[in-house]
Amino acid sequence: MSVTLGEEIMLLSLDDESGVAKERQSAGWAVAGGTLLELVMAGRVSVDGGRIAVTGTESTGTGLLDEQLRLIAVWAAKRRKPPKVTEWLTRDQSKAVRATIESLRERGLVGEEQHKVLGVFPVRRFPEADGAVERELRDRLSRVVLHGEEPDARSAGLIALIHAAKLHRLAFPDLPKGKVSPRMEEVMEGQWAGESVRTAIRTMQAAMVAVTVATAVTVIG
Repeated sequence: MSVTLGEEIMLLSLDDESGVAKERQSAGWAVAGGTLLELVMAGRVSVDGGRIAVTGTESTGTGLLDEQLRLIAVWAAKRRKPPKVTEWLTRDQSKAVRATIESLRERGLVGEEQHKVLGVFPVRRFPEADGAVERELRDRLSRVVLHGEEPDARSAGLIALIHAAKLHRLAFPDLPKGKVSPRMEEVMEGQWAGESVRTAIRTMQAAMVAVTVATAVTVIG
């Protein structure tokens, strides 16, 4: 079963038993970034100078990506110049998470449970329904990060996003960050894709740092 980069990050975030999202905010930035990177890799979007431009509107063959592409195209068309990546991530984070979880539910990879907190406030949770995709995902990450296997472009892009969003504990919960971070950095800086994709990764890394810092300042203030 083919899943998107955003879906892979969401699978790592959702607790298998409880269905609660771990490191939800950082994972949300990475999910939004993963969708954008997927569109860059598909040749539908470019990221240059910290800004987004739509380069093609034909279908990617994946409904989740096509809808995100449509939203970016509509949003960008209303602006006088190409929007910044930070603006899109901030705008898209929560929507991307909801859309990605819904896609996972429709695919049968997660279930849905509804609870009420204090008997009043409804809460939806998404425990694992089919663990085969996540097991393959974690095995793939382990082969590349722990055993030095050469990554393909999508695996390298996923690792770069995880590293940029500091989600090491989601990917490798039993290992300290120092054990996996150097290899992730090496993968992120590698020559695994064309310059346009590597530029997009560097831009999104900087954007995720920027939005995370801005969010932290807002919360503290």
